[in-house]
Amino acid sequence: MLQKVRKMDRGNQSDVSEFLLLGITDNLEQQHIQFWMFLIMYLVTVVGNVLIILAISSDARLHTPMYFFLANLSFTDLCFVTNTIPKMLVNLQSENKAISYAGCLTQLYILVSLVALDNLFLATMAYDRYVAICRPLHYNTVMSPGLCILFLILCWVFSITYGLIHTLLMTTVNFCGSRKIRYIFCEMYALLRLACSNTEVNHIVLMATGSCVFLAPLGFMIMSYIWIVRAILRIPSASGKYKAFSTCASHLAVVALFYGTLCMVYLQPLKTYSMKDSVAIVMYAVVTPMMNPFIYSLRNKDMHGALGRLLLGKVFQKLT
Repeated sequence: MLQKVRKMDRGNQSDVSEFLLLGITDNLEQQHIQFWMFLIMYLVTVVGNVLIILAISSDARLHTPMYFFLANLSFTDLCFVTNTIPKMLVNLQSENKAISYAGCLTQLYILVSLVALDNLFLATMAYDRYVAICRPLHYNTVMSPGLCILFLILCWVFSITYGLIHTLLMTTVNFCGSRKIRYIFCEMYALLRLACSNTEVNHIVLMATGSCVFLAPLGFMIMSYIWIVRAILRIPSASGKYKAFSTCASHLAVVALFYGTLCMVYLQPLKTYSMKDSVAIVMYAVVTPMMNPFIYSLRNKDMHGALGRLLLGKVFQKLT
């Protein structure tokens, strides 16, 4: 009897030892299909982002602010998928779906920090495009190497701080009852739904910090592109307009994909957050990092050339 009471007491405390990541479905056949699908997507994401990083670092013609931040964005996406997909693949092939409490919070911290970092990098790249199109004569002066390094440091500092705040707040939450997370990784909303303590502070801080880290950069990007469009419309030649717009098209596509999938998940009350949002979570956690390398290299002649020289150079070295 005493042991049962102790177990009940432990069940009502926040010192949980593990959570269960149940994934999207319980169907074994569907899980097998998902394993191969996510494995292929993970490998494509890793190869694509690694190639982007190697092409930019090896080609002196791409040592510009725009490609500097693109390489960092690719590195962020690489870390992002490595934080979530390998554990998901293990769970899909194993009957044991458990993840330790510490492991879950670590995954949450990395996830939250990297999502914020992606967002800040996109805002920085929007500023780079604004200077390149609206102030072309001052571009090299404004976007100096020192300023790029400063932007990089600030993006990392803000992201790490943002992730740390929410992870520390999550440690104050008590969990009781079910510890089953029907998602592919430890996600903030999913964890808050399992809480049996007051999470009002978590929501207030989430709204306040989210406004600074997400809404403010989004507003900045919108304003930047308003000025960019106005500058492009003043270009007299059609070819000049096309060239100017083509330098922004890839960034706009990535911003639309990033914020579109993110809004599908988080622009809703916590109480309506359910399993149907797993599709949106897969979109921003798996599909977006995979698509970014293709979007940025699809119509980019400089990137095409750098990738060609990188791959053909490796082939040539093997042949000789």
